[in-house]
Amino acid sequence: MDSLLLGLRAAGEPTRLRLLALCAHGELSVTELTQILGQSQPRVSRHLKLLVEAGLLERFREGALVFYRIAERSEPAVLARTLVDLLPSDTDELNRDLSRLETIRQKRAEAADAYFNDNASQWNEIRRMHVAEAEVEKNLLALVGKSKIENYLDIGTGTGRILALMAEYVEHGLGIDQSNEMLALARASLEQSGLKNVSVRKGDMYAMPMNDATIDLATLHLVLHYSQEPHLVIEEAARTLKNNGRLIIVDFAPHQEEHLRTEHKHQRLGFSDKEIRSCLIDAGLKPGKTHTLVGDPLTVKIWQAKNPRVVH
Repeated sequence: MDSLLLGLRAAGEPTRLRLLALCAHGELSVTELTQILGQSQPRVSRHLKLLVEAGLLERFREGALVFYRIAERSEPAVLARTLVDLLPSDTDELNRDLSRLETIRQKRAEAADAYFNDNASQWNEIRRMHVAEAEVEKNLLALVGKSKIENYLDIGTGTGRILALMAEYVEHGLGIDQSNEMLALARASLEQSGLKNVSVRKGDMYAMPMNDATIDLATLHLVLHYSQEPHLVIEEAARTLKNNGRLIIVDFAPHQEEHLRTEHKHQRLGFSDKEIRSCLIDAGLKPGKTHTLVGDPLTVKIWQAKNPRVVH
């Protein structure tokens, strides 16, 4: 009862209802919300603070920026969604807000396109060296299966491609990445696709902002070769898995393409089955079947493991 009253008091103001409606459409920074509402940043920040304290909005920092989105999976989150659904769709003020939101989304998309165009050549060079991405993704989805996954984590999400691919099969998906540029790219891509059950956060793959035993499936898709200490990344991923939670690693078999280290910042030139299996066992996981997709000169491997531990 107390949380319900707190939420109703927090939402009971025109500007705060507008903020709820906007944040229900995706993650927005204080600066973006200020631009949409046409109000001062201190005033908008005060409204946001009340909504966060009431549990109606979630707040998270990404570098120098602070983003807000509507709360998920809590009693106040149900209230927040209900209030947004009750808002009339023919209100001039809300329609103006959504029009300005679309302008901001377009600017995000343009910035993402520019970043992709600037870096596409090096990504395409690596793609040409291994089996087609569609084949890799087909094999990944075959391992995931058709059963709905409650909580999914994509570690080192990059452009958010795998997060978007998995959206159909998960209730809630989160992509973690350390790069602000990649997070902006992923966020714009997910918005353009209209995917609201997946989101991205800034985070270090060695120390992720995740509680223990909360994830049903985690993926490391062509990420591990950027790590100087891959065993620590696997240990951190294992920490987040529920009992019977799964980890799927997609990466390269050992190779001799030294230019990937010097030109593309790869820390490791692939991994052997023995090394990955050893890392999985040391992390307390039970290795499963390995899949091999032969390419020239890069062969893609898909390793999988399950958390057999009973978490109390």
